[in-house]
Amino acid sequence: MKSIYKFLLVLIASAVVFTSCFKDLDTIPLDEDIITSGIVYDDPNSYRQVLAKLYGGYALSGQQGPAGQSDIDGIDEGFGQYLRALWYHSEFPTDEALVGWNDQTIGDFHDQDWSADDGFIFAFYSRIFYQIALANEFIRETSDEKLQERGVDANLQAEVATFRAEARFLRALSYWHALDHFRNVPFVTEEDAVGSFLPEQINANDLFNYIESELLDIETLIAPVRTNEYARSDQGAVWMLLAKLYLNAEVYTGTSRYQECIAFCEKILSAGYSLEPNYRHLFLADNHNSNEIIFPITFDGVNTRTWGGMTFIIRAGIGGAMNPSESGVSSGWGGVRTTRQLVEKFPDNAGGISIAANEGNTVQYPKIYIPGSYQGWDVSDTDNSLSSVNSDKIYEGYRYFPDANTGILFTRVPSFGLSLGDRDGDGTLEMGQDTIYVQDPGFYYFRVDLNDNTYEIEKREFGVIGDATPGGWDTDTDMVWDEDRQALVVEMNLVPGEMKFRANDDWAVNYGDTGGEGVLDFDGDNIVITEGGLAKITLFLDKPDYTFEVALLSFDNRGRFFSEGQTLDITDISLFEEGYAVTKFRNITSDGAQGSDTDFPDTDFPMFRLGDVYLMASEAILRGGGDINKATEYYNAVVQRAFQGGTKGNITPDQLNLDLLLDERARELYWECHRRTDLIRFGQFSNGSYVWAWKGGVMEGQAVDSKYDVYPIPSSDLGANPNLVQNEGY
Repeated sequence: MKSIYKFLLVLIASAVVFTSCFKDLDTIPLDEDIITSGIVYDDPNSYRQVLAKLYGGYALSGQQGPAGQSDIDGIDEGFGQYLRALWYHSEFPTDEALVGWNDQTIGDFHDQDWSADDGFIFAFYSRIFYQIALANEFIRETSDEKLQERGVDANLQAEVATFRAEARFLRALSYWHALDHFRNVPFVTEEDAVGSFLPEQINANDLFNYIESELLDIETLIAPVRTNEYARSDQGAVWMLLAKLYLNAEVYTGTSRYQECIAFCEKILSAGYSLEPNYRHLFLADNHNSNEIIFPITFDGVNTRTWGGMTFIIRAGIGGAMNPSESGVSSGWGGVRTTRQLVEKFPDNAGGISIAANEGNTVQYPKIYIPGSYQGWDVSDTDNSLSSVNSDKIYEGYRYFPDANTGILFTRVPSFGLSLGDRDGDGTLEMGQDTIYVQDPGFYYFRVDLNDNTYEIEKREFGVIGDATPGGWDTDTDMVWDEDRQALVVEMNLVPGEMKFRANDDWAVNYGDTGGEGVLDFDGDNIVITEGGLAKITLFLDKPDYTFEVALLSFDNRGRFFSEGQTLDITDISLFEEGYAVTKFRNITSDGAQGSDTDFPDTDFPMFRLGDVYLMASEAILRGGGDINKATEYYNAVVQRAFQGGTKGNITPDQLNLDLLLDERARELYWECHRRTDLIRFGQFSNGSYVWAWKGGVMEGQAVDSKYDVYPIPSSDLGANPNLVQNEGY
């Protein structure tokens, strides 16, 4: 379980009451069993627990989960969950997503034809201000005066001061969402008297200034960068939100702030974050291990169950001929796809064969383990294993040993108590710690037969051979061990043709791919290469299923689309099979294991990450007149990761322009809730020259009124609060 959800999520009655006017926040309950803020803080642990509620509000939809006791009323609880609502408003009106469902007014988002009476807009608006109300109450209850009144000791006061800074960050985050989507909104802070009143409306300029001042004030009060628990905010998250605010300042206020954006981007770039080497790992069930993610919304299939969040993002995009288990879930909802315009931003990926390590059936096979001197005799390290593909007590796999005279044992369980060694060195296993020694360094094949307690160890040096390779069918091109990837790798220029992997320059041991699914078969069919170019070939043989990757360094590997049985063009939005599906997010770990639950994913949502910082810095430099060489360097850092370390996609300073940056942001950040904001900043969201399928409600797409750059204040809130004025055009 991810650390932030070890917090007990409790509800303070006085902090959760939300109406359009924030009424009755200090009401004394008639039911003496109801917990109020005056009671709950008698327990010192409550400060941490209530902080968890603030974070949980971005992932959860109510007090029970996945449904029941919703935080807000008037809409299906799953629809009203914070991330799902943010995703609707950030992705559906763009070229990155559309949905075939007929739920209420959901189709109006992609049409860009919504009104102030839209129930989904009111739900998102309500969610934002519910979060703000929660944060205000926590900040109010953690002032120095309140803590002193309660006799809180000095150590806890110091810890609560950090909690308070985090709550102020979360409030600033929600106010930024309000600014970005609604501009001129009701405004309440902890300084406002608690009770029934009608909030005043703040204009976009003043709200921008407030968010900026809050973030600058807490910069030194919050935990130093990269020191807080995973998924809790720190200086890195503060810097990121400031950079976002400054990048879009001209849209919000009419005044550009690009130099400030650059300054905070560079703080982040020097803070110790690093780009995840494998782009796909950023969107899997164990993405909490990535050093790229700056601030996530976390999910756990057992402890954070919701029909919104990542459950929606993953399952809504599965339908047609797709196999839900390949995304780690039990079923799909057959709704969300993407447009031709997004797909065509990615170069043709023909010829790239790509399956990540052990994404076959590895996780399902029975295993035995190989503790040894090569891994410090750590018997708990169950990743070093052999698998029985046929469940017949015959286990096989490969291991790389960097040193001579490597000692090993075999064990059926992670314990030395049942270990198997070779007392006589005759190839027969006996119980007991009689170490087996492998004399030479290198890559070794293991076969253990527990039917007769025999074993084989054979050194194998693999190469690639075939008419698609430089050596043709006569000469192998040798592969070398890559410690970081725990795999054999080689780079070479391929041509259209066929290839195989074989050991020791001999056909006795060779692997092909019968069926072309990316899983290797002993003596299988030749692997077909349909497109030539410089390629990085990776062979994953640590345990079956053996898999491989042919990454042509001449194409972008980020486009994760499912096209089998799907049409690229969409003539009928209601049909899931029209439009390509997106498989970017999955409930599968980086080693191929399924998440903890098949209904509710473990995958976290990367709200802020380093790849975005590089592109923001590049854009801010280009717009603000900075060092164009530095801007190009930042752009190329992201692109080079996309091309598996190759430089095919790199550009020169004279090639960098805003159109290229907008497209690159789509390739890098699609489905991560950035696209609407980006298109508006580039002048291409509503009435620009760029159109996409079904924008404006027509198949070929059309421009719409610029009023849709901002969402309306919900009419129900306007009716309840005479202090509010509707956004222009609604």
